[in-house]
Amino acid sequence: MGGTLPLQPWAQKVADERKKNGEIEDPEGKCLPGGVPRISPYPMKIVQTPDLIVMLFEGNVHSYRQFFLDGRAHDKSLDPSFMGDSIARWDGDTLVVDTVNFNDRTWLSSGSAAPHTDKLHVIERYRRPDLGHIEVEITLEDPGAFTKPHTFKRSHTLDQGWEIHEYVCNDLVLDLTRK
Repeated sequence: MGGTLPLQPWAQKVADERKKNGEIEDPEGKCLPGGVPRISPYPMKIVQTPDLIVMLFEGNVHSYRQFFLDGRAHDKSLDPSFMGDSIARWDGDTLVVDTVNFNDRTWLSSGSAAPHTDKLHVIERYRRPDLGHIEVEITLEDPGAFTKPHTFKRSHTLDQGWEIHEYVCNDLVLDLTRK
């Protein structure tokens, strides 16, 4: 997450308590979507059309994100969701993704155990410097949980020989509840 998150005192207290409890209540560990911009060890696939980009995630519950490129505004009629409502535009060779309308049920990352509120606003700037890499600059704004915006960078590497595979998290939860 690019260093310490600028959490408000209440949010830092929640994060500290979660870490003290071994992150046992992490929603992703209960097979819920990881949210944005949660870092996952599983691969993803990006599918691009002229008006839509879709990110398909192998891990957890085969989550996905949609980036609408058709000029629409955020849909204020949608219920808050784990992945939010994303609209995108091109700024030269950089894809700028603006995401709002999150529920508050995800953690920003494991390790930090940081909470967020439904006021979370994420701006991602995707750039492809060469065939094998995507660089992403991510800015998190959440006046409900942060003292100021937080920006960090992430890099993804292309693996041309890999396709995403089936990963079933739900069966694990069902098996645990049967015992």
